[in-house]
Order: sequence, then C-alpha cells, then structure tokens
Amino acid sequence: MPPKKRDDAPPTFQKLCYLAKRLRAKDGCPWDREQTIASMLECVEEEAREVRVAIENGDHENLKEELGDVLFQIIMIAQIAKEHGYFEMDDVLDHIDKKIRSRHTWVFGDKSAATPEEAINLWKQNKRKEKRKK
Repeated sequence: MPPKKRDDAPPTFQKLCYLAKRLRAKDGCPWDREQTIASMLECVEEEAREVRVAIENGDHENLKEELGDVLFQIIMIAQIAKEHGYFEMDDVLDHIDKKIRSRHTWVFGDKSAATPEEAINLWKQNKRKEKRKK
C-alpha cells in the first residue's frame, strides 16, 4: 500500500487552516483568491442561515455539514486577515479562550452559580466589567 499523501490525513483544525491557505495560494482557486474579508460576509450569513434551518428542523446530519461550512468560512476569513497582517487564527483562538474563561468565573474562578439564572447573571456582570476595562 502506498504511503498516505498529506491531503489523505485525517481532518484536523490545522488541516482545514492549511486547506484555506492552499485554496488562496497562487496556484489555488481563482474564486477563493479573489475573496476579501468584506466579500466573505455574504457567505458567512448564508451558512449561518443554513445552520439555523438545520437546527429548526432537528436535522442533525445536515447540521453537522452546515457547522463545518460556517467553520470553514471563519477559517477563510482568518486566512485573508493573516495575509494582510491583521491577525492570525491563533490570535482568534487565544482571544476566545481568554474571553470564555473570564466570563465563566463560576467554572474557572472563585464565583458560584448553581442555576442557569445565576450563571447568566454572573456572565452579564463579567461582560460589563470587561467592557468597562476597555
């Protein structure tokens, strides 16, 4: 059996990031190379609508596909941003990790929330604190 080619590797987040980079490469896809952050807005909105429909219909098989489509749109936008020197995907991941942890102080800090209502109230308080700091 011949060795696996790079593109035959199991899907990973890094592989999807590579896929976006490859599509936008000089010898990649002309349509993908033409895209800008602004032009991707319509794609993101369309895929988000499709996620909504899948959820509303209880269609978990289609939801799996549509979530992948949304994820790939995000990866493509981050790739375009990287090419322009705005930020990289690691910056996006680091930011959301810090934000989620700082807002869930009852999970990652010293606060306590026993009910969904207590959790959402703490979330809102933590979010307001963050906004004031900015």
